Amino acid sequence: MEPEIWGLLMLVAAAAGWVDAVVGGGGLLLLPALLVAVPSAPLATLLGTNKLGAVVGTASAAVAYARRVELDRGVVWPTAGLALVGAGTGAALAGALTADVLKPVIMVVLAGVALVVHLRPGMGAVADLRSRTRVRVVAAVLLAGAGVSFYDGLIGPGTGVFLVMAFTAVLGMDFVSASASAKVVNVCTNLGALAVFALGGHVDWLLGAVLAGCSVVGAQVGARMALARGSGFVRVVLLVVVCALLARMGWDVFGG
Repeated sequence: MEPEIWGLLMLVAAAAGWVDAVVGGGGLLLLPALLVAVPSAPLATLLGTNKLGAVVGTASAAVAYARRVELDRGVVWPTAGLALVGAGTGAALAGALTADVLKPVIMVVLAGVALVVHLRPGMGAVADLRSRTRVRVVAAVLLAGAGVSFYDGLIGPGTGVFLVMAFTAVLGMDFVSASASAKVVNVCTNLGALAVFALGGHVDWLLGAVLAGCSVVGAQVGARMALARGSGFVRVVLLVVVCALLARMGWDVFGG
């Protein structure tokens, strides 16, 4: 690649790390950039390389959050363990299933997310654990650890958004705590998918390492901004990312 292409990808990786650290959805930026920058590379290789950059940046953000936010270990660790398997399964099936079939379904889910966040401005502003039951905890673990993680391995962009929504809507976490929990789970979804892609030889390690370094810089800035500005800031970024995901998928389905 030409030096200017390298530079552009590094800037996009930093921006993706910032978005991932705040609420998730960095793949919305980095994966399309890789598709444009390296059009001759197999899709699986671009997905694997994207996962390498994402897992390092997300892990960096998870550490930053863990220093300031107390994680609900009874929810986070079971979800993270299940996420390794769910994402690995999705990645293994990435070549066998067509993402185009799932995109309209994902668009409906994203539209529902946007409506819920918009119509319930108080959701996620502060923690509300009064309605949390054992059934809700199990449902959240299964939804995030199996369903969302499978989606991450299969397609990817927007995984952090779905994890945050699972923790806020189902368990009553505030947005900052939900984002912190989502980072830990997202590390495991990225690791599970990355392992499958790596075993198949679908990772450009040099490019992925460079993108990972840039992603860490963006992730550190994003995590600190989210912690400093609170749940209201995370909510706004969440709405922006959801709308951007809807626009991107809408273009793929109807205009691409």
